[in-house]
Parts: sequence; C-alpha cells; structure tokens
Amino acid sequence: MSERKNKKFFIVYGHYDDSSFNAAIKDNFIDSAKSAGHTVDLVDLYKDKFDPVFAGESPGEDVLNHRKRIKESDTIVLIAPIWNFRMPAILEGWIDKVLAPPWAFTFKQLVGNYGYPRGKLSDKKAIIFCTYGSPRLAITTFFLNLPIRRLKRGVFHICGIRKILYKRYFAVPFVDEKIREKFLKDVRKTAATFN
Repeated sequence: MSERKNKKFFIVYGHYDDSSFNAAIKDNFIDSAKSAGHTVDLVDLYKDKFDPVFAGESPGEDVLNHRKRIKESDTIVLIAPIWNFRMPAILEGWIDKVLAPPWAFTFKQLVGNYGYPRGKLSDKKAIIFCTYGSPRLAITTFFLNLPIRRLKRGVFHICGIRKILYKRYFAVPFVDEKIREKFLKDVRKTAATFN
C-alpha cells in the first residue's frame, strides 16, 4: 500500500469580516488540513492590506513573495464570496498581479495577433470555495454559472491548472445553522481528502 503524500495548501482568503461564513470556511479548512497532516500557508488579503491596484508596474515584494510560496505549494485555495458575479476586488486584484504573465503564463503566437495561452503552473491544483447570497437555481440557470466558468477557464486553465475543485455554498445569508454546518462538514472533508 502506498503512503499518502502530505500536501501543502496555499490559501488566499478574501473577506474583511472575521465573523463571516467565509471566515468559518477558512478556519475549518485549516483545522481539518492540519489534522490530516497537511501544511497550510495563509494569505489574508484584508489583514495584510494587499494593494489590488495594478498600473503596469513591475511585481513588488508582496507579489514576488506570494509567487515563491505558490511554487512551494501543491494546491492554491481561494476562499471568498461572490459579489456581482466575481470575487471581491481585493482578490480579483491579487489574481491580476500574482497570476500574471509572463510568470503564470505566456502566449504562443499562431498567426498575426492570434495565439493561445501556455500555462506555467501545470504542476499545481486548485480549490475554490465561494459563497453566494442567491439560490442555486438562479446562479445555474439565469446567470449561466458565470463565476465558476470565469474562474476555471479564464484564470486557472490559462495558468495551466487543470485539476480544479469548485465548491459553492448557496443562499448563505438565508439558510439555518443546520445547513451551514452541512456546508462546513463538506469543507472539512475536502481539506482532509483532496488529492
């Protein structure tokens, strides 16, 4: 029987409120991962006062530090709510600055200005935890799963990351504690068993 390899999770957390359900997701994930023998490296964007504004400048120390930590990890974990079909601006800015070319991907030219991305992070995996105020039916039908499609295809696939687990928890402000605990049980199981 082969021994299971312990993993290193690089968590990027994007919520300002320590009493939020997103904070509970973060805390439960970390506790469960550590209990399973895995290593956790957390970036709390609000507490770190990460500047999400990108104006064409060269990567700063914070960006270079995050890239180094990603290289040392197995799996990138994003934890944030979905607001207006996207993650909060602070996390979206982190994506723009950290998972940027030419570090995370380049483009292979085909003809003229046509080409395709060549991801440089193909040895990584990703987990995305998102909370929604809307019910599942609204997101999957009327809104056509836009957040998941954008994050999977428009962010991680371009970087070469193909193994992506997307966990969505719907109508969070309106569900009772029993449902929230069911969501958190799923978080703990994911942290302990993700391969």
